[in-house]
Amino acid sequence: MKFIETLKNVWKIEELRNRILVTLGLLLVYRFGAQVVLPGIDAAKLSEFAGKFDDGGIGGLLNAFTGGAFANASVFALGIMPYISASIVVQLMQIAVPYLQKLQKEGESGRKKINQITRWLTIGICLVQAPSYLAGLPALGVPPEAYILGQTPMFYISSVIILVTGCIFAMWLGEKITDKGIGNGISILIMVGIIARLPQSFTQEFASRVLESNGGLIMILIELVIWFIIILASVMLVMAVRKIPVQYARRTASGGYEKNIFGARQFIPLKLNASGVMPIIFAQAIMFVPSAVASLSESDFAQSIQANFSDIFGLWYNVVFAGLIIIFTYFYTAITVPTNKMADDLKRSGGFIPGIKPGTDTAELLDKIMSQITLPGSLFLAFIAIFPAFAVKLFGIQQGWALFYGGTSLLIMVGVAIDTMQQINSYLLNRHYDGLMKSGKNRKQVA
Repeated sequence: MKFIETLKNVWKIEELRNRILVTLGLLLVYRFGAQVVLPGIDAAKLSEFAGKFDDGGIGGLLNAFTGGAFANASVFALGIMPYISASIVVQLMQIAVPYLQKLQKEGESGRKKINQITRWLTIGICLVQAPSYLAGLPALGVPPEAYILGQTPMFYISSVIILVTGCIFAMWLGEKITDKGIGNGISILIMVGIIARLPQSFTQEFASRVLESNGGLIMILIELVIWFIIILASVMLVMAVRKIPVQYARRTASGGYEKNIFGARQFIPLKLNASGVMPIIFAQAIMFVPSAVASLSESDFAQSIQANFSDIFGLWYNVVFAGLIIIFTYFYTAITVPTNKMADDLKRSGGFIPGIKPGTDTAELLDKIMSQITLPGSLFLAFIAIFPAFAVKLFGIQQGWALFYGGTSLLIMVGVAIDTMQQINSYLLNRHYDGLMKSGKNRKQVA
């Protein structure tokens, strides 16, 4: 009843209602585009190609991020991933490039310029990925008869233009969702693409367990319980914070500070996982490299490397993957959590951590605490990232369904869902907060 009442309250707020409807409409456009096959390709003859991505693997991972568009040879086959790659590159360049550092300090105008640079870089990445995708279609299983007009230069040129345009349009949809809708548009597009694969993956797992008498309904029940536990653990990882107590000296009427310490007491929330899913994305991108490089050689060692790093559920792949996640968690936390700036801002606002001198000592303490909580956070993040491999090896879960037991897919779904719910909740709390303020004033006037 409380949930239904909350939905009614959401619908009563006109601005929130309009934003949700805009978001759903734009998502519908994105999902429709994911089903539109590239001109010149016969969609009826892509079944063998699409079937190669049902059992997980690197291709299945890419297909999950695009919501099936990759396997459909769709106009949105590149998805939104080129934009994500460009954003990561620009974010890393801000550390080393003085021009980008200057733009970062210019506020809104600088942010717009950085966004424009990201968009141009996205086009550049698309111009590399689109021909590679088209050239790899025959090797991945697209038969020659699927090309209606043949594999002509005109087909490749037009398809590259369409794929680049599709990615830019998907990027535009994401930005419009952020501006006119609810939540972070780019992240929501990725989440919706991942969720779109969920029913098919679960149906295949259900058929494997029940129809083939491979454990029956009891195994499905056990798998769902484990899945919900992993989701709960992911939520805890995303939401967990270490609260650092902060004391603020109370101001007098003349603007000075009282010498006693009866000021407001607040907290600095330091997140256990301040880097989000970025370490997994960084590590995932690097894990594609060994297999790609090894494929250039025909030696036994190179073939062994390619075999080990092509199996995302294999031992060596997950050992290296977990190690990279831990390293990147420390790296990304160091560049995104400015402890020196936090200490300076705290000092300027008249705040201090009890027992710690403002300034350098405060910055050192915050840095020490961040290092301490990042270790368990990185280990927990690495464990959730490689848990799909445990799901496959220990419980015999099908690879497509196992991708939802951890890794980037699950963390993105959890993170985006929490962020969107918090934005919706803020609208509700703001409306409720106004009412409380008015009633509070009335009570004070009556008194």
